[in-house]
Amino acid sequence: MSSPSSSASSPLLSVRDLKTHFPVKRGILQRTVGHVKAVDGVSFDLAPGETLGLVGESGCGKTTVGRTVLRLLPATGGEVIFDGKSVFQQSAVNMRALRREMQIIFQDPGGSLNPRMRVGRLVGEPLVVHGLATGDELRSRVEDLLERCGLWKQAADRYPHEFSGGQRQRIGIARALAVEPRLIVCDEPTSALDVSIQSQILNLLDDLQDEFGLSYLFISHDMAVVHHVCDRIAVMFNGRIVEVGERDQVIHDPQHDYTKALLSAVPEPDPRRERSRITFSGMRM
Repeated sequence: MSSPSSSASSPLLSVRDLKTHFPVKRGILQRTVGHVKAVDGVSFDLAPGETLGLVGESGCGKTTVGRTVLRLLPATGGEVIFDGKSVFQQSAVNMRALRREMQIIFQDPGGSLNPRMRVGRLVGEPLVVHGLATGDELRSRVEDLLERCGLWKQAADRYPHEFSGGQRQRIGIARALAVEPRLIVCDEPTSALDVSIQSQILNLLDDLQDEFGLSYLFISHDMAVVHHVCDRIAVMFNGRIVEVGERDQVIHDPQHDYTKALLSAVPEPDPRRERSRITFSGMRM
């Protein structure tokens, strides 16, 4: 992915001490008896044009971070600043305008698309909601987005179930790109796809970043994918970031035991080469 400009004086996205806790309820009266600390004090910055990889095992809280940053989930505490504006302090009206700047690509391309809506309506809906296009102009912009994402104009008249998994993810990318955002949260956008299709989607995201100057918060459990696409890597464990640094530094000289354990789990393509698996049993910070 493209490296951020060195002239950038301030981050596009700044997250400070972010917390997202979910209540645990029991009994007939559903009383709160505790909380699950899905995100527990996460802080990071994302520069304009940068790709930051948020990596960790399933259940570590990385997806919750992405959705809380976009205010799709309510935060328990902390602060998110996007381009100098506090996301959590925006009114409903101002938040709608801010959502033009921040979009998301979901992990499951099929589940994120309404099966009863044609592709043209799915991709064009953000343009209609934000009052950016109607009529012939709307159709033209939808067709341009589909072609830019590797599909064809006629795809606008078909339903999501008529496409493969990779094609459905391209539809999701076109929808996220429709309102010309500056930040896209990529929530494991390739994990549900075949390996050959994964590379096509990653190359598409790379091309779009170069063309539109996008910033990506790239969420993944795959260290190999993160190494390929990201400028910097933040490693999450149990709701916290345990290590963050430049891509090559984290991959080749990890400092935290959990990072070392993740890297040891990456499959070795050469069957003749032995690799010792590192186990990680607890948090040591």
